[in-house]
Amino acid sequence: MTKVEIYTKAYCPFCVRAKQVLTSKGVTFKEYPIDQQPELRDLMIERANGRYTVPQIFIDDLHIGGCDDMLALDAQGRLDELLAA
Repeated sequence: MTKVEIYTKAYCPFCVRAKQVLTSKGVTFKEYPIDQQPELRDLMIERANGRYTVPQIFIDDLHIGGCDDMLALDAQGRLDELLAA
């Protein structure tokens, strides 16, 4: 089963959108709310190669980026391939 992780903040419209897309595809994901668990922020930045904005999305430990990056993958038809791997 594909492991999907997403680092989020509560009032982030891009986080909401990313979660909506994943949910619409029937994907179960692990959410890390860094506004409620600030100790996870440094780990997110490290895993995301220095990127500090949310959301940061990982599929099977592969960093795919933020919401716009994920939507671009979806538009190219590559997101479903990653999720099905």
